[in-house]
Amino acid sequence: MTIPSAAMAQAASAADADGGDIVVTATKRNEAASDIAGSVSAVTERDLQQLNAQSLSDYITRVPGVVFNDYQPGVSEVVIRGVASTTYHEANQATTGYYINQIPLVEPGFPLVIPDIDSFDVKQVEVLRGPQGTLFGSSSLGGAVNYVVNEADPSAVDAGAEGILSSTRRSGAASYAGKAMVNLPIVADKLAARVVALQRYDAGYLTNVGTGEKGSNDLRVRGLRGSIVFTPTESTKLSALGLYQEYDLDDQTYVLFGNGPKTYERNTNVDEFQDTEIQLYSLRLDQELGGASLTAIGSHTIKKANLAFDDSIFGGNDPRTNTPQLSSSVGKSTTNYGELRLASTGDGPFTWLIGGNYTRLRSRSTDGAFIDGIGAYIDANPALFGGQPGSVLAPGDLARRTVGTSRVRELAAFGELSYTFADVLTLTAGGRLFDYKSSPRLQFLPNAALIAPFDYRPGARKESGFIPKVSLSYKPSSRFMVYALYSEGFRIGGINTYAVATGVPLEFDSDSTQNYEIGTRFDLVPGTMSFDIAAFHIKWNDIQSRLFTPVTFNAFTVNGGGAKIDGVELSLTFRPTRNLTYTANVTYNDARLSSLLPDSFAAGGGYAAGTRLPGASDWIIANQLDFELRDSPLHPRIGIAHRYLSKAPVAFGAVLQKGDYNLIDLNASLRVAEGVEAGVFAKNLFDKYGILNAPFSFAGSVTRPRTIGASLRFGLR
Repeated sequence: MTIPSAAMAQAASAADADGGDIVVTATKRNEAASDIAGSVSAVTERDLQQLNAQSLSDYITRVPGVVFNDYQPGVSEVVIRGVASTTYHEANQATTGYYINQIPLVEPGFPLVIPDIDSFDVKQVEVLRGPQGTLFGSSSLGGAVNYVVNEADPSAVDAGAEGILSSTRRSGAASYAGKAMVNLPIVADKLAARVVALQRYDAGYLTNVGTGEKGSNDLRVRGLRGSIVFTPTESTKLSALGLYQEYDLDDQTYVLFGNGPKTYERNTNVDEFQDTEIQLYSLRLDQELGGASLTAIGSHTIKKANLAFDDSIFGGNDPRTNTPQLSSSVGKSTTNYGELRLASTGDGPFTWLIGGNYTRLRSRSTDGAFIDGIGAYIDANPALFGGQPGSVLAPGDLARRTVGTSRVRELAAFGELSYTFADVLTLTAGGRLFDYKSSPRLQFLPNAALIAPFDYRPGARKESGFIPKVSLSYKPSSRFMVYALYSEGFRIGGINTYAVATGVPLEFDSDSTQNYEIGTRFDLVPGTMSFDIAAFHIKWNDIQSRLFTPVTFNAFTVNGGGAKIDGVELSLTFRPTRNLTYTANVTYNDARLSSLLPDSFAAGGGYAAGTRLPGASDWIIANQLDFELRDSPLHPRIGIAHRYLSKAPVAFGAVLQKGDYNLIDLNASLRVAEGVEAGVFAKNLFDKYGILNAPFSFAGSVTRPRTIGASLRFGLR
């Protein structure tokens, strides 16, 4: 991992500490962030290091308009501009798209895993705010997150390492992380390989009074990432990327709010574990053709998930066996993705990009209710079960089994055309033609409750459409830009896993967003003070809303109603001296239903127009002050970061609210030797307690208590 020189990019303005632009790939081309007619932020490698960032929760909420539903590691979701129907994870596609070097990380359907890529050796994380359906397809109703990881560099040998040791209040042990990178040229300036390995242990901070464990929610993260780059000629580049990352959570992260004020307690009979895993393999060709560049990408992604919840917290042990009922879920998905695109090069007034992509998903998940001993009970009481044996009604003591499979095929063509008039006025128009074919199947198998088995095979579901985008920008100088933008996003429909047992609708349809946005960027004082301001209005149609059945709290999704989201995002960068930088990101967001959202289990049959969307805080504020002596041999730096999230409902119809807290972090570092940097940090310095989310008003996740630690980084270059 290279420790860069003074080039700290601000998330708000995507400009480095010397006022230079950050180059982003938000439009599937390398462009300066200040030239893009839309809202894009870049959190750079140096930002991540200075924040001692390990995962999304450490940095993503510093981006304007973003909140993080930090519920379960491996499936927690980024929410952009309030586009969400829950503070849990969505029952179908997420409302935010996730990518790594422009390769999709989420599948067209329910994502078994939402990878939280470890931030080590990540070049930058790009956040695109507002719907991105034209270039990025489905699952981008609110925006997209693109991880840009460092690739192999054939120009020189490089190596880096990072070690972190920390302690969290209430945890049962210390947390630690060890990470390393090696970059080796194989053929000078032609062929190179880069390997990243990491292991992280985040000590748990919750007490499970049922199992008697302190710090029960320990998390282990392991990962490998490899890159090979081959440049046989100056105009040809072949690159391969491989990724493996697993999350092993010993016990779930939610607390029970009825256990007292500001509780950090859980209460289950057994640990509610969760293991998730992702493997990704990709190949990419970049070919310069003279006046145009060709890009071809192919990827193969495998995801696995295995988890268990203790249902006995709702009603005690099963009276037949006196053992707890555990909700279990085991799933696997495989996604193949291919993309081919051609883009213009050069500095002429006319630029263009055309492309197409193909996606093929195969997924299977088995959800069930495990009751230890239920099979033997059935065999001992045949009259109660119609003479059917336990091997049929509860094989492996699974008293209920639901098997869901999905096959999805997507074909799409997309493009953008831009023309610049008189070097200052640029009109861009684009669109995406898409065609989805999905074949879902839902099997409700023989069970101990003697509910009639069911095999729902609705046949192929087909959906096609066109997603437009148009923008107009005016940039008379490098110091000023103003733009207007219209963009759309969408998600495909699906089926409800527990529909057979609970009587909720079997299927739900697609939903979509339309975004109307105006914005401006300008340097009030060149090199000293800059602003980035955007105002937007989003219409959300036929919302796929995640709701819950009473008593059993099984999740299901329905379409209905609509929402309107109006907001303003303001980013300020103020650099009064070379050594002092202040940034502020302020977001006001008013996200409410515009028509009735039906819920047959709710009073009045649903939620009325004017109801706030779950987790949609009115105010999101992030401030950061950094002092850095760049000309000193020790290069000392100290930074203070502040975040505020105003209160918001945790779910439709819920009284409990999340947010309404301030968090303060401190970070400091010294360059102790050439290429070696030592640092200390304090996260949540004043140990503030805040609710992050709560899909049910009696349980949810809370902020991690005060964490104090130290880091040591080494970079060969």
